[in-house]
Amino acid sequence: MGTTRALPLFCVLTSASAFLAAPRASPRTSPAAVRRMSGVYALGSLFDLMAGAEPQMVDPKKALPGRKQAMMVPDRHYVLGNKMVEVPDGFKVAVFANGCFWGSEKGIWRLPGGGIHTTAVGYCAGFTPNPTYEECCSGLTGHTEGVRVVYDPAKISFVDILRWFWEAHDPTAGMGQGNDRGTQYRSGFYYFDEEQKALIEASRRAYQQALAEAGKGREITTEVKAASDYDQYGGLWFYAEPYHQQYLAKPGARPYCSAQPQSVSLPPFETWAPAGLEHHAPKLPESFWKVHAPGAGCRVVSAPNEPIEMDSF
Repeated sequence: MGTTRALPLFCVLTSASAFLAAPRASPRTSPAAVRRMSGVYALGSLFDLMAGAEPQMVDPKKALPGRKQAMMVPDRHYVLGNKMVEVPDGFKVAVFANGCFWGSEKGIWRLPGGGIHTTAVGYCAGFTPNPTYEECCSGLTGHTEGVRVVYDPAKISFVDILRWFWEAHDPTAGMGQGNDRGTQYRSGFYYFDEEQKALIEASRRAYQQALAEAGKGREITTEVKAASDYDQYGGLWFYAEPYHQQYLAKPGARPYCSAQPQSVSLPPFETWAPAGLEHHAPKLPESFWKVHAPGAGCRVVSAPNEPIEMDSF
């Protein structure tokens, strides 16, 4: 898309300044004070943009203090109808970030075969417990806009989700995606066990090679970290406000997406599968990707809201 979301100045700009340090918020900081601090912080970031500097992560010691109260979460998924928070027995969780979370979430909930139980958008991999959207946009929480996926590994593989993740954005874009710049739009995939870690890292190496062979060989900047790394900050994941959940499926939604798919396929699993993890082989056939792979121009925005039908490929 050619425009950014209609957000406050500090949401549109980058998340941190190399020249102007972020002020420390006290536990009693008012929302108005947060806005003032964020505006000053964003002004410094504007100078960074003009100078061509890459946004920098906020120092955890200077991050906003957050709050104990968690965000209210809708009971059920707006499209899939399943409970938003539950993880049924035998199901798994994946958390990733690849640009504006509206389009990222829609792309995942549309994967076919009934393997996606539920999805949600939120703020992940930051330092402020229970942040608000405004706070996340300020760059003073350290979070990136993310997607939480609850999936049935009997119906869809973690590798299928990984492939969609890599192909649905530009993982070499650093602190941003498309017109959205700032640490809150950085690419990341966060693992909950050693198998997920091995698969993420192996697929990253494979996709780096595929990009290079396609003449798009900039270094992948996607961060790969353990969910447990964020326990000291209240956890990896915090749900976003209800109005953000399944946003693109709701009446009146603004059709926005910042992702920059590179039209480069992840190489076949058998060429990069870690030893002993062959049981994670993809369940979606290559015929699916030939028809429905992410493409340039954020096609997910105009796609139907319902999951893709198995007989469509």
